[in-house]
Amino acid sequence: MRKNVDELLILLEEKLNSFERKNEKISKGTVGWHIEHSLLVIIKICESVSVSNPENYEWKFSLKWLIVYFTGSFPRGKAKAPPTVLPGEAINLETMKISLALTRKRLSDLISCQPNQFFIHPFFGKMNRDSTQKFFAIHTRHHLKIINDILS
Repeated sequence: MRKNVDELLILLEEKLNSFERKNEKISKGTVGWHIEHSLLVIIKICESVSVSNPENYEWKFSLKWLIVYFTGSFPRGKAKAPPTVLPGEAINLETMKISLALTRKRLSDLISCQPNQFFIHPFFGKMNRDSTQKFFAIHTRHHLKIINDILS
C-alpha cells in the first residue's frame, strides 16, 4: 500500500509547476490548492495516528467506508474538509515542496506505528494504520482526478 501512495506523490509532484491553474467549471480550487490539501491530509492524519493509543482502537463496521474502499473513489463535492487540512492563502511552489518533503517524512514515520494506532475520520470512524494508508491512496487519487480535469 505504501508504494501506491509514494507513486501518487510522484504524480502530485509532477503537477507542481501548474499550481496556479484553475478551472471554475471543475473546482473552485487551483491545482496548487488540491495538491496542498492532499499533502495536508496525509501530514495531519499521520501526526494523529502517531500519538494515538492503540489500546483505544476498536473496529466498527462502516458501510460508507466499505463502499469507498471497494469502489476506490469518493463522490465529488459531497464532503467538506475540516479546517485543519484546508490550505492557506499563501500557496506557492516553495511551500508545496516543503509540504511534499514533510509528507514523505510523515509516511516514513507511519511505518513504525503499531497496526492499531488510528485516527478518527468524521464519516468513517476509527481507521487503523493500514486502513489509513488505503484512505490516503483513495483520497489522493480523488484529487489527482480533479487536478487532471482542471488541466485538460
